[in-house]
Amino acid sequence: MAEEKIYNIDEIMKMLPHRYPFLLVDRLIVEEEGERGIGIKNLTMNELFFQGHFPGNPIMPGVLQIEAMAQTAGCIVMAAEGNYETQKRSVLFMSVDGVKFRKPVRPGDQLKMHLEKIKVHRNIFVFKGVSKVDDQVVSEAELTAMII
Repeated sequence: MAEEKIYNIDEIMKMLPHRYPFLLVDRLIVEEEGERGIGIKNLTMNELFFQGHFPGNPIMPGVLQIEAMAQTAGCIVMAAEGNYETQKRSVLFMSVDGVKFRKPVRPGDQLKMHLEKIKVHRNIFVFKGVSKVDDQVVSEAELTAMII
C-alpha cells in the first residue's frame, strides 16, 4: 500500500476554484491516490454561515456538509491528475443521492469527510462520502461529478 499524502490549504487552493467563505476543505489526506481520502474542515464560530444558522444555536447547514464532501472528492480527483497547478480543469457536481444527516455539526468541531471512489466512466466519477465528528457519523451521501 502506498504512503498517504497530505495536502495543505495552499495546495488545495490550486486544485479548487473555491475561496472564502465557500472553500470548505482546510486539509486533504489522500489515503489511496485517486481512490480514497479524507478532507478536513476546522469549524469556528467565525464561519459566516453560523451567524444566521441559527442565532443562539449555531449549526452547520447540511447542504454545506454535502458541498464539503463534493470539494473533498474534487481534490482527490485533481490530486491524482498530478498537474493541477498548470492544467486548469474543474470538477463539477452533477448529482447527490442517499443523503442522510445524523447529528448537528457545531462551532469547534473538526469535520472529517471520508470519500471513496466507487465508480468511474470516462470523466464522470461517483464517490461514497461519510462525514464524521469525533469518529461519529454526522452525514453521508453518494456524489457524482465530472471533470471538464
